[in-house]
Amino acid sequence: MTLAFPSIRTRLEDGVLFATLDAGPLNLLGVDLVRDLVSLVDTLDTDRGEVRVVVIDSAAPDYFSAHVDLSAVSQYTAEAAKAGGPGDASLGMFLHRLADVPVITIAKVRGRARGGGNELALACDMIFASRENAVFGQFESGTGAMPGAGGIQHLTRRLGRTRAIEAIAGADDFDADLAERYGWINRALPETELDDFVDRLAKRIAGFPPEGIRAAKRAINDLTLADPADVRSDAATFQGLIALPETRERLDYLADRGLQQPGELEHHLGKAVAEFQYRRP
Repeated sequence: MTLAFPSIRTRLEDGVLFATLDAGPLNLLGVDLVRDLVSLVDTLDTDRGEVRVVVIDSAAPDYFSAHVDLSAVSQYTAEAAKAGGPGDASLGMFLHRLADVPVITIAKVRGRARGGGNELALACDMIFASRENAVFGQFESGTGAMPGAGGIQHLTRRLGRTRAIEAIAGADDFDADLAERYGWINRALPETELDDFVDRLAKRIAGFPPEGIRAAKRAINDLTLADPADVRSDAATFQGLIALPETRERLDYLADRGLQQPGELEHHLGKAVAEFQYRRP
């Protein structure tokens, strides 16, 4: 099996693959990172060897993954399509495949996980986060779009209808404590305890007979994962919405102020999307 990827650091220990996203200060879901995630999922599906559990975290202290690379939507979509073919040419369908891999996946979140970065975390089987600095959000509605890579499907199932509408239509940031109370994540843990807790849980699961774990995950997924048709519909709607003139105007406004660059706007994106005042002619 091959576990070397340019934008993902990997370490295999006691049946646990630690996969650290390392694609720059924001870990944007762009061409390189999506390509490597597709390769990782291919490996887990076809040649996983001794891997029983995967822990995904980030090398960037302030960002698990800020969001998708909004300057390269068609390019990263082409990379995502390699996971399932032209009929499934979307990040959402690739993340749906990630949710269905025959190992347990855990997102360990420090910093910001917004938009597609949050959808990447949601595609994992569990999410554990730093109480002090983890932030979650789906900001797309603030630009005129909507989550297109599984955020609507996962959050509605986890949070329930009314809280999902609050999270998605409100487009605001959720700290780890509030995300835990809402059911967005499994647990918010003190920063000093996060690594040890996730390591212990991952290695505990990796030590159990794998067939039983895989069977349990399949059964749970059958009950809870979205139908692929719904994921495809969300992806198509997202693609249409980001092409609308008002959405482009809002994204251009944010880009002029520092979108996709380390700095205050990305740090406080949930606040920034509400500051634009659309002026009709």
